Amino acid sequence: MSSIQNNKPATSQTVPSMADKVALIDRLCEEARILPVITIEREADILPMADALAAGGLRTLEVTLRSEHGLTAIRVLREARPDLCVGAGTVLDETMLADAVAAGAQFIVTPGSTPELLKAGVSCPVPLLPGIGSASELMLGYALGYRRFKLFPAEISGGIPALKALGGPFGNVRFCPTGGVNPGNVKNYMAQPNVMCVGGTWMLESAWTRAGDWQRVQQASAEALQMLG
Repeated sequence: MSSIQNNKPATSQTVPSMADKVALIDRLCEEARILPVITIEREADILPMADALAAGGLRTLEVTLRSEHGLTAIRVLREARPDLCVGAGTVLDETMLADAVAAGAQFIVTPGSTPELLKAGVSCPVPLLPGIGSASELMLGYALGYRRFKLFPAEISGGIPALKALGGPFGNVRFCPTGGVNPGNVKNYMAQPNVMCVGGTWMLESAWTRAGDWQRVQQASAEALQMLG
């Protein structure tokens, strides 16, 4: 994953092929296994939160753009913590995609898929992991060369039975299920052959983050990885 971590913000002149982007996502997910989904409520939390996650072993971070601090967090982390792999989540349209890339995001995650956003992702200089909740949405991305998807919201979209069913017609597709993944089911999700990693927030309980209890975040992060063996 060093090829992802060490990249400077890419430019429009350096656009990897879709096959190369798939390979980048595979390396990212193989090392990450669990992708913490982060929403920054206070700018002062950016570095201590990331440091706590990293100390617990979670060094690939999806920083959502749900709050006003999302883009700032990506910029700060790329500058101050270059050893981490930092992506942007909750990217909803082409403008947010461009802003995230400009901020230095090393990968992009969307909660759903639109034709416009999928097409923009093809020409994006960093890999995009599109969110899907059905076979039809998956096929929109598949037609453009996407082979890696975020299943979201995973539990509501059918969870493990859905992943098993999708594995039949889409044998070369792999997923990052997110939404409803927790300590009670994470091992079962990761045991699926078409799951490359999972996304979650359980190591970032709001009570801990609001109180600045970064030791508890670190402990929960380490415990999450320990559950996977």
